[in-house]
Amino acid sequence: MYTKKRSFPYFRKKINLMKTTDIMLVSAAFLVIGCGGATNKDSTETAQTMNPADSIVTNSVSYQAAGDTMQGYLAFCEDTIKKPGVLVVHEWWGLDDYTKRRTRELADLGYVALAVDMYGQGKTADNPDGALALATPNYQDPQLAKQRFDAALAQLKAHPDVDTTRIAAIGYCFGGSMVLNAVKLGDPLQAAVSFHGGLKGVPANKELLKTPILICHGAEDGLVPDSEVEAFRAELDNIGATYEFKAYPGATHAFTNPAATENGKKFNMPIAYNAAADTASWNDMILFFDQYLR
Repeated sequence: MYTKKRSFPYFRKKINLMKTTDIMLVSAAFLVIGCGGATNKDSTETAQTMNPADSIVTNSVSYQAAGDTMQGYLAFCEDTIKKPGVLVVHEWWGLDDYTKRRTRELADLGYVALAVDMYGQGKTADNPDGALALATPNYQDPQLAKQRFDAALAQLKAHPDVDTTRIAAIGYCFGGSMVLNAVKLGDPLQAAVSFHGGLKGVPANKELLKTPILICHGAEDGLVPDSEVEAFRAELDNIGATYEFKAYPGATHAFTNPAATENGKKFNMPIAYNAAADTASWNDMILFFDQYLR
């Protein structure tokens, strides 16, 4: 069932007038979480660093999944407060600098955020053929993808700062598809967000899909046609799923990634960055998380 947003109307009106940095501060206030005064400490994870500008601790994290070593990326504000956790699933290029930036931004909002490695060994691609080769096994075998997703979920829940009753996941393009598949297959998250993700995936089952979903979609997305959108929404409606569908005018596929425009030209792909849609979708995610994770 399509549900309207239940956030405060006044706050939603005001949020559209704020700069992105202001919105981050407001969200952090709602969560009663701040990044100030964080300090480094010993960790069993590897390659721990701290950005003194924002007091966010980042770790490169190794963990096992489906017989492979995965290389995730963790970001959090160090304090004694239990925080919601968020998994971040990368585009088909792999866990790259863009994914890491989003993970740090979530930490700045007051979450413990873990970027998921869906390919193993931290593999990335710099061209569509390479990306397709890495992504295809996850598309062809949803259970394999779920094993990789679940291993990262267990890693996130094991973090001492995480409130395990408040866990969400977001994903971009390929990652959006993987997040949607994970909750369709029964992962018990409190919220899930897909940014310009594919919508085909595994069939929705009302006995398995219990997670509220936010879909942030480019209204001009040439890679996800209207027929796919209609079929997806009909499928969720038929099982009474809780979801919100946002279509951003003028936005194509990959609209949140500033590198999309250059990659679209370089590889002749119908993708481009859209700053307005990027900001609007991030704000919608903030409100969605405020609704389901607070």
